[in-house]
Amino acid sequence: MLTDDPFVPEISYVTTPRVACDGATDISPALGHPRVYMQIDEAGYVDCGYCDKRFILKGGPADQGQGES
Repeated sequence: MLTDDPFVPEISYVTTPRVACDGATDISPALGHPRVYMQIDEAGYVDCGYCDKRFILKGGPADQGQGES
């Protein structure tokens, strides 16, 4: 299961295969990295090269039913 990886610090479930990440969080929006745009491939997820945040496409092959909310 992809979400059991202890080295993935944060997971975000998304509805589009094109995502952007700037590393900002609700706790500390000023701390982040340059905004990067990524494309989710046939695996159903993509990891940010800066902060390792994982974006999982809802209903895709990597969605284990946890992105239902």
